[in-house]
Amino acid sequence: MTITAVIHQPDFASYLGFFQRFLNANLYIVLDHVQFVHGTSKSWTHRDKIKTAQGDRWLTVGIRKPRLGTPINEVEVAPGTGWIDQNLSLLRENYRKSAGWDEVFPRIEALYGKRFELLADFNMHFLEGILEMLEITMPTVRSSTLSPEGHKNELLVELLGKVGATRYLSGLGARDYMRPEVFETAGIEIEWQHFVHPVYPQPFGEFMPYLSILDTLLNCGIAGTRDLLWSCK
Repeated sequence: MTITAVIHQPDFASYLGFFQRFLNANLYIVLDHVQFVHGTSKSWTHRDKIKTAQGDRWLTVGIRKPRLGTPINEVEVAPGTGWIDQNLSLLRENYRKSAGWDEVFPRIEALYGKRFELLADFNMHFLEGILEMLEITMPTVRSSTLSPEGHKNELLVELLGKVGATRYLSGLGARDYMRPEVFETAGIEIEWQHFVHPVYPQPFGEFMPYLSILDTLLNCGIAGTRDLLWSCK
């Protein structure tokens, strides 16, 4: 049996294309042992964007400021519920009139209601809740449990080898740093994701792609989001 794996950090409520990859894979390797990136445009692990009347805006998981070099699986969630209240208020303000509001918001609110000490645990809990809504079953394994030692391309190949995967499904953004020969030597095929973002109804002007999956769910409802995903498969 060919095992196709996706490798990605445990990002918070990622965009539609992230979930589309799962329709073509057998396993998600959660890259949780690598360094947490904070304070740059590449900081997606604890936040993603939604659409507001003022344009896109970050929906952010509150965290304790980590020391430089802290791995993702050691980043702590901020105490208290202030950031949760802010997130839910931001969603109410901008999506309460959306088609999927009555169906989806209570489920999102329930996901926020369970408390975790670590960001990776909270994000995975959130991911599992979204996958349940989308009726996607995806086995996961955390990289931190695989005792990884490599870096960059060699790290990916090592992780794939440890789970017995022979195909790696990657987003197009990785092309710039990918070295195909490393994978070929290990007998691993690289498959590139082909994802064209669908257009769906949104408030506040022209359509804005690549927002959090929460934007899609709240605007399209659960069945509508499933239909969009399968149309992109």
